[in-house]
Amino acid sequence: MRRTTLAAVALVCGITCVGGLASAGTAYAAPEPAPTTSAPATPGTPEEDAAKGEPATPTALEEVRKKIEKLYHRASVATDAYNAAEEKAERQAKEVARLERAVARGEDRLALLRHQAGATAREQYRSGGIPEGAQFLLSDDPRLFLDNANRFQRGQHAAKGLMSQLRTTQEQLEKDEAAASAEYKKLERHRASKAKAKKEIKKQIKAAEELESRLAAEELERLRKLEEEAQRRAQSAWVDSGILDAISGKASAAGKKALEYAAEQIGKPYSWGAEGPDSYDCSGLTSQAWASAGVPIPRTSQEQWRQLERVPIREMRPGDLIIYHDDASHVGMYVGDGKIVHAPRPGRHITLAGAGTMTILGVVRPDA
Repeated sequence: MRRTTLAAVALVCGITCVGGLASAGTAYAAPEPAPTTSAPATPGTPEEDAAKGEPATPTALEEVRKKIEKLYHRASVATDAYNAAEEKAERQAKEVARLERAVARGEDRLALLRHQAGATAREQYRSGGIPEGAQFLLSDDPRLFLDNANRFQRGQHAAKGLMSQLRTTQEQLEKDEAAASAEYKKLERHRASKAKAKKEIKKQIKAAEELESRLAAEELERLRKLEEEAQRRAQSAWVDSGILDAISGKASAAGKKALEYAAEQIGKPYSWGAEGPDSYDCSGLTSQAWASAGVPIPRTSQEQWRQLERVPIREMRPGDLIIYHDDASHVGMYVGDGKIVHAPRPGRHITLAGAGTMTILGVVRPDA
């Protein structure tokens, strides 16, 4: 049975947080210092140090960490652009398909009306340009005249109605064709934006991976510890601010369901543009978690920030979404006790982390 309780979330939180995060209210002890080696007089890049046969200096590794972080951030921004373009392209494709069906119906209707108009014209030609009804009206027989007067009027009305329908159908068809053409152009623009964003994502991820690939195994381990230490410092500073003392909100019924869904995804890999069930990106996880609770929300972190109701950090409750960075390029779901569940970045898995390990832009509530 996969149903995860909030108690299980708290348990998992205690043992799986990034960098071994314990209770959010606990101050972090400084990690054991990494073994040091004599550094060159002038610190160089890891590549320069490697060329000299020397391990990278702590300063150089810290610079690499910052570069990698910046590259993955750029990839995250591009991922949001990709997701937004994909969402718009999907909507546009549906609208184009709807208009194409309307155009097809209009063409069929127009063909039928033209056939009927053609039949009327042929009848007039065969009768010397005078409709059969009108010939009856020209009869010298008064009875025949009276019997057919109404029929002639009805025929004339029908003919006018036919021409009116023909004009209306033709005008609507032209409007639908113009609208379909405009929507198709929009669709092509969204597809182009999507392709551009995809190219940018791959470029930034490739640059980050190449940077990491130049490091020796020992240096990669030291780089990981630097990353964890940076997160510990950020989380400690956030906790020490006293912010958690004022946070006491309880999850709503829908929030609990969204949390359960998110918790069940812990351990699955991050994959840009993914919405599950095997992998997710950050907003793919949060949007699907809330969708599972019956609350549809925007697909991207930027739209979640723009469209959902904002709440003060001190009033947030489990299930709320914390939006990160000044460009709203990352999102995580608050689980309580100062922690979030989130899909961090390429090369990482969905995990629990301190809510203060990244720069918080604000908090939004899907079920306000």
